[in-house]
Amino acid sequence: MGTLLDGTPIAVKKLSSKSKQGNREFVNEIGMIAEHNNSKLESDWPTRQRICVGIAKGLTFLHEDSVLKMVHRDIKATNVLLDADLTPKISDFGLAKLDEEENTHITTRVAGTIGYMAPEYALRGYLTYKADVYSFGVLALEIVVGKSNMKCRPTEDYYCLLDWAVVLQQKGRLIDLVDPRLGSDFNKKEAVRMIKIALLCTNKAPALRPTMSEVVNMLEGRTKIKEPNMNVIMSEEELMLKEIGPKFHEMKPHDSDQTEISIEPTAFRSHDLYPDSQKF
Repeated sequence: MGTLLDGTPIAVKKLSSKSKQGNREFVNEIGMIAEHNNSKLESDWPTRQRICVGIAKGLTFLHEDSVLKMVHRDIKATNVLLDADLTPKISDFGLAKLDEEENTHITTRVAGTIGYMAPEYALRGYLTYKADVYSFGVLALEIVVGKSNMKCRPTEDYYCLLDWAVVLQQKGRLIDLVDPRLGSDFNKKEAVRMIKIALLCTNKAPALRPTMSEVVNMLEGRTKIKEPNMNVIMSEEELMLKEIGPKFHEMKPHDSDQTEISIEPTAFRSHDLYPDSQKF
């Protein structure tokens, strides 16, 4: 972090000789880093709603409106920076994949962070815009709950926050997911809407996930939300992820944030969207 002569705050990305990040990835990334402040997501509900909508609009631009359309591939809390007004800025474009030929999908090496990667991408390298949609769904859920997907285990029966959300959805108790620090001072309709959208975005079938422009319309109440259908048979890929999952905590983190897979369940810094210390 630093400050220009005119007082503009900046974030500086430096390529280390020890880093496994490629030169092309580094050059791609350094032009896309936004300013960042020391806020945690202990804010009120309207702020959380605004942050979530802002992230969705940013992804809509990358997927649909940008001259160079791209899949970010690593949407997560630590890659969303907040400016002085708590306006979200998507950052860390080192893993972004350009879609120069309007392909329906790309098969590529897997790069991203466990806990945010769509199952079809994590295990088969099958990359579409819907991989970002899945990651957004996880992040939206974290914004509502105020906890990390991979660090939140209400009981030993649930490997992650997303598991718990699916169970509460089936029980008709989605409101139980809302961060208790908000007390009763939040819009229940908006909170349940955001959770339902998060579950739609994390559907195991990519074709059933909405586009990011559809997500924006749903978040802003312009489009009716379909009830998320999570009662489907778990795929072989997800069963494999379940078996592998507990081992992630036993594996050593990579030296670089931009290695092929960040094995650690994301070590959240003090500048994150939500504090690291909050647990069930």
